[in-house]
Amino acid sequence: MDHNLHLDHKHKLAQTDILQIGPAVIPHINESNISHIFLKKLMMLDYKARYVQQQATPKEDHSKQEEDHRNDDISIDAFCSDSVENDQLKESTIHPLDVQMAVFHCSDSFLKQMMVTKLSQCQYALPLLVPDPFTEDIECPLWTFRHIQKTWKKTEDNSDVMTVKSMPICKAETPMVFCFRLGSLSVSKSQLINTLINDRHSTFFHRNCPGSTKTRLLFDGVAEIAWYCPAGKSNDTFPDCVAFCNLHGDGLTYDKQLKILMGKSSVNLVFVPTLRKDDASAQVISALLKSPKPLVVLFEDKGSAVVKLKKGKYKVGLKDRGQSDVSVELNRIIRDILSDPHDPFQLESVSDTGVRVDEREPCCTEGFAAAKEIMSAIKSVKVASIKSNLLPCQGKLWHDWCRLNKEQYRLKGHIEKDRSEKQNRLQVLRKAQCETPHSELMKSFIRHLSSLPPTQREYFLKWTQILMDTHSTEDLSLILQRYDEKWSELVCLKRKPDKTNEVNIKAKRAELEQISAKLQSTTCGLEHIFREMGQIYEAHKSLKKSPKNDQTDWSKYPELAAELMISGHPMELMDGDAGHVPLIWISSLIDQVIHKLGDKRVFVLSVLGIQSSGKSTMLNAMFGLQFAVSAGRCTRGAFMQLVKLSEDIRKDFKWDYILVVDTEGLRALELEGNATIHHDNELATFVVENPSEMQDVLQIVVQAFMRMKKVKLSPSCVFVHQNVTDVAAVEKNLDGKRKLQDKLDQMAQLAAKEEGSEAVGFSDIIEFDVQKDVKYFAQLWEGSPPMAPPNPGYSECVQDLKSFILSKASKSPGVTLSNFKTKVQDLWNALLNENFVFSFKNTLEITVYRKLEAQFEKWTWALRSEILNIENQLYTSIENGKLRKVEQTHIYTGINEKDKEILIQWKAQFKQRIKNFNDDLIRQVTRKLDELIQQKEACKKVDQQNNVFKSKLLQKSKDLARQLKDQAKDENALKELFECEWKVWVQDLIGNTKPIEDIDFDNDLPGILQELGIEWVQVEEALKSCKYKMIDKIGDYSSCILQTRQMICETKEKAMSILQTKPLSERGYNQMYVQEVAKSILDDVAEFQFTQKVSFKKEFIVDLVLYVLSDAKDYIVVSHRNFKVNHDAATFLQSREKEYYMIFRSFCKGSSSAVVLAKLICEQLKASMTEAVCNSTAISIAGEMRDNYPAFKETRLNLEKYVLKSLAEKEDFDSYVTYIRKPKKHLENFIKEEVKKYIFKTHKPKAVSLLQKNVDNISNQLNCALSDATEKVKDNANLKVWLEEFVGLIKNVLTFDTACCQEFDINNYEFLKEEIEKGLAPIVKEMKNLPLEKMNEFRLKPDQILIDQLTNCCWETCPYCGAVCTNTVKSHSPEKHSVPYHRPSGIIGWHGSGTVELVIDFCTTLVASDRKFYPQFDSDNTVPYKQYQTAGGNYEKWVITPAGSKLIYWKWFICRFQKELENYHNMKFVGQGDIPSDWRNYTKKEAIESLDEMYNM
Repeated sequence: MDHNLHLDHKHKLAQTDILQIGPAVIPHINESNISHIFLKKLMMLDYKARYVQQQATPKEDHSKQEEDHRNDDISIDAFCSDSVENDQLKESTIHPLDVQMAVFHCSDSFLKQMMVTKLSQCQYALPLLVPDPFTEDIECPLWTFRHIQKTWKKTEDNSDVMTVKSMPICKAETPMVFCFRLGSLSVSKSQLINTLINDRHSTFFHRNCPGSTKTRLLFDGVAEIAWYCPAGKSNDTFPDCVAFCNLHGDGLTYDKQLKILMGKSSVNLVFVPTLRKDDASAQVISALLKSPKPLVVLFEDKGSAVVKLKKGKYKVGLKDRGQSDVSVELNRIIRDILSDPHDPFQLESVSDTGVRVDEREPCCTEGFAAAKEIMSAIKSVKVASIKSNLLPCQGKLWHDWCRLNKEQYRLKGHIEKDRSEKQNRLQVLRKAQCETPHSELMKSFIRHLSSLPPTQREYFLKWTQILMDTHSTEDLSLILQRYDEKWSELVCLKRKPDKTNEVNIKAKRAELEQISAKLQSTTCGLEHIFREMGQIYEAHKSLKKSPKNDQTDWSKYPELAAELMISGHPMELMDGDAGHVPLIWISSLIDQVIHKLGDKRVFVLSVLGIQSSGKSTMLNAMFGLQFAVSAGRCTRGAFMQLVKLSEDIRKDFKWDYILVVDTEGLRALELEGNATIHHDNELATFVVENPSEMQDVLQIVVQAFMRMKKVKLSPSCVFVHQNVTDVAAVEKNLDGKRKLQDKLDQMAQLAAKEEGSEAVGFSDIIEFDVQKDVKYFAQLWEGSPPMAPPNPGYSECVQDLKSFILSKASKSPGVTLSNFKTKVQDLWNALLNENFVFSFKNTLEITVYRKLEAQFEKWTWALRSEILNIENQLYTSIENGKLRKVEQTHIYTGINEKDKEILIQWKAQFKQRIKNFNDDLIRQVTRKLDELIQQKEACKKVDQQNNVFKSKLLQKSKDLARQLKDQAKDENALKELFECEWKVWVQDLIGNTKPIEDIDFDNDLPGILQELGIEWVQVEEALKSCKYKMIDKIGDYSSCILQTRQMICETKEKAMSILQTKPLSERGYNQMYVQEVAKSILDDVAEFQFTQKVSFKKEFIVDLVLYVLSDAKDYIVVSHRNFKVNHDAATFLQSREKEYYMIFRSFCKGSSSAVVLAKLICEQLKASMTEAVCNSTAISIAGEMRDNYPAFKETRLNLEKYVLKSLAEKEDFDSYVTYIRKPKKHLENFIKEEVKKYIFKTHKPKAVSLLQKNVDNISNQLNCALSDATEKVKDNANLKVWLEEFVGLIKNVLTFDTACCQEFDINNYEFLKEEIEKGLAPIVKEMKNLPLEKMNEFRLKPDQILIDQLTNCCWETCPYCGAVCTNTVKSHSPEKHSVPYHRPSGIIGWHGSGTVELVIDFCTTLVASDRKFYPQFDSDNTVPYKQYQTAGGNYEKWVITPAGSKLIYWKWFICRFQKELENYHNMKFVGQGDIPSDWRNYTKKEAIESLDEMYNM
């Protein structure tokens, strides 16, 4: 048997083997797979599983078909002949119940229990006494019955009174009719018994069932039991529940089973073919006649009707009688017998008969003992008080916590104060949960859960649930019956038209509410113990409390729950009683699952529908699940369960598990929360029993889907209509589909209108095809419950739906468990806020985006660093006169190709952003270099003139040296003579050329301002008071302080922009430039006064002009000084005096031309090398800091964190003001300070080593250039050629002017090279000791390079609090501006309209409140904060996630600088702006530490 069915009784099948998701298509049935197919069908509640038969192979069918075709002409002899083909005759078929019993024997106890439970649901008889096929011992599998619950309605005698009974079948005391046969019968005993139970269903398998054979190997000797449960109707067969026990096989053969069951029966029903006194069967009948137990004997050879021999003793003839007639008589006899007192039967009593009982196995008894310990604690209190007394953390404390937590998002009035109070109360509630002593129930439960081995633990959990259900069954039944009575009374009252009934109706409803509350308190199961574990864990974890001596170790709870979830137990995702998701518990639970399994990918399948619509039944049938819904009740909540993919189909999917989410008992109002706990690419299945009842749910769901689409979640869905009876439903419901589509489209349009978006139809919102994604299910029951079996058509529909779902799921990548956890957190936090879309925070997307930002920052720095080097090279080439025009190709060709490929390989939007950044950099460099070329062109005449000066001065120096050669020994005399001559030379060269004068800005200012109508007296007063320097900090200009300060900043920026467009460096200073800037200032003030409807005093206007022009003055003076250096002949000659004295002195001392030229070249190279080294070192230091300095690496947000830390450490209010009012300027100052600290304090050795490295690089390049140039002119003694070669080799590294080197006669270039090298050695040594401050004198500075890189962002500020957008990418569209931390709006001066009360509320709190605001200073209409984006303008460009006022930093800041802020804004933190008292408890240390939390928001 085992070999044929590929089963092994030694290695038992387990639930985990069956509950995996395998191939959807049932393969060809043969001996090797028939047992597995039987199990699969049984798990799907397909009662035809019992009739699964082997199929002939296609090859056999084909051969027979061919044979039929060959034998078209056959005679009557073929029919008369007894001969058949040998293979047909000998073909063996396995008896269906042998398959069932083989699987039963080869399954572990938990799979046996599941099998028997499913057989019971299919209304089949269940094995009660089972002979062991190897030892022939009799076993009673009592354990397998423990999950079976029966419900029926008992009708009292001669009365219409009905009693509803619902209880575990093991505990039910019912009459039992024992049926057996003595000998062999030609009629079917089992078939006749079936007519007494359900005449349309084969409760007991009989000889006329499909697949039946004469040969049975395992089934003979098995005693089965079934129960008839009345429905409380007039056509009930029996008025009360009756058990029928049927012994398969000849009772004379199975004496042990016969004696046990005759002793336990209430009625014995015996079938005999005939009866003779000397037969063995006569002895059995004689014993039964003497027994007081009722007896009915049915004779196959007698045709008489019912004969009552005496009370309780009947004989019935079967010969020549119809089965229905016999059935009616038997029914009457049994009813009569049972109407008198009789022995009741209880299933548990069979264990006392000396047979082997499965519950006596050591593992089971150990689990039972542990469960009994739990029950001893439970039985110490009333059923209705179990939760309140033994599981207190999930009761009022938790419900109050949930209510308060939700109220945080519905704040009105003094928001921050209310929030602060609520948070304190939340802490108090958590503290109360922590201090609640753990009940003996919880201590014992945790101890056993932690210590028991896996098998014993599974028994423990099942026994605990069974015993808890048994304990509460009676109370629940009474409550439900009372509820039913009151509901009936309410229905009757509603039917009466009398208006006075309204009071009675109200009273009845109140009674129903009370009964409902009692039902809820009486409902208690394993899921409530797990819920208690979750609350104990959440309370201690949130307060970081250690367990007390009388408490269990809460830190281990998630690990224990994770082990159970992995083994297939459902876990609560959402507490339906509290209407809340315990995020701390769920997060830790999933973390532990990840720790044990790895971060597996799951496909999330959720089912929604109205209560009691069969959702769980469908899931249990589809996946063989058993969701935790205890006896006689419906636990409210959402439960999740993992179902593994089998290895057979794993390769066809991108995920490892299905995570099934089942909702239980959620009201329509709560469904919105559940409807949105769906995740990327998952399927929401809607079970609709009555579409009209589902209307409210659908409306919520459509709106939820629309919101999910807006926040980039994209589920798909399938609609399932249950209880469709017509076989042509699919065809006939085309019109129904059309109506459903119309209804969904209508709902979609309504939802779109409410959400302020566009949607033509439902399919625009969610992936949905009405032709494919609507399924029609047959009704669940084949007949009327409680005796109806499941409809086979239902299980077929389930199978089809499962295949359809898996086909859709195969295209989904699923979601990792860690991502699932994060999305649950994000969605729940968003759902706590009424406005889902505005408040949604996709943590996963934010995390990935920040990583991308950090990478983007690295890429852009790599580009900038590369282009800076290219810019340096091109700059040097231009200075050397080697480049007259810059093409973008010059820059492009310098970029490393590999880097470009890495940059371009990323996502489309970042590709474009990187390209834009690259193009912008190239344009900036091109513009700078073009400006340099223009400057060179503008200075061309000056340069030509200077070259003439150089040539003449060189010749004059030579001539003078020859004249004074004899006086060379006296250094002072030489110097005096040279200086006298130098003055003469200068006078000769520049003659009467007018020098460029320095500017006197202060002297020009009065005339400029007077021309614009500003009185000088007012200017003088302002200059004396110096008040204008503080104009951006003083707050009494007008009624709209915030807007005025913003205008001051913008006016100043505009003025500087105008000046920067003027050619100051090329043409010098012009008063017209200042006049233009001053006029621009006045124009801006006039426009502001007009638009804001304010009027400024003249003093303010004068102060503003002086304030802007004071900054402009510095820029003008520096620019004019540069112009003078580059264009003034006298200045140029003055700068060359030292150089020509050196030439003169060398010649005087008799140095050769080569020596003098070498000195001249070295002197020039020294200046050029200094600049090159400083520029290169600036780039190196900037790169080192960008890569390794904590503040400058990573993202813009990271930089902001360090800026705020720095501010807190300094505690300087003026610095804060700069940060708040001019964030970019403050950031630039911060970068400068950090660079200065890095170079001169914290990392000075590193900076020096970078400088020395650059010195070595340039020195090596110079030595190579000298060698290469000398080598090339070895045979061509021409100085011009040598200079051209040399300059060509260093043109991209160093600047070098050959004008003063042309007038030398050089013959030995090797000697020249050696002299230059000799002269360079001390220069290189000197350069390695260059002070780092020297970098400030040149074009590139490390702080400015970092400023250019790190301040290249959008700089948009929050319209409420002024916080700067922390997106690293400058043009980050389509992403809106955002910042993970906001601050109270009062910091920048927001105040209550018409008051001096500064706003204390955080933006993140306000956008979750019911308050309103004025978008502009002069707005007439208000906008709800929750719909802030509808205010347009800057508001719609921002996304502000409601997160409360979590950041301690700004709370500390307000308390620390309260007086300074009040003085600055000339307002107060009073009234609605009163500072919550607990804010004053925060320390600077806590404030700084909170910034790290902010970074992880």
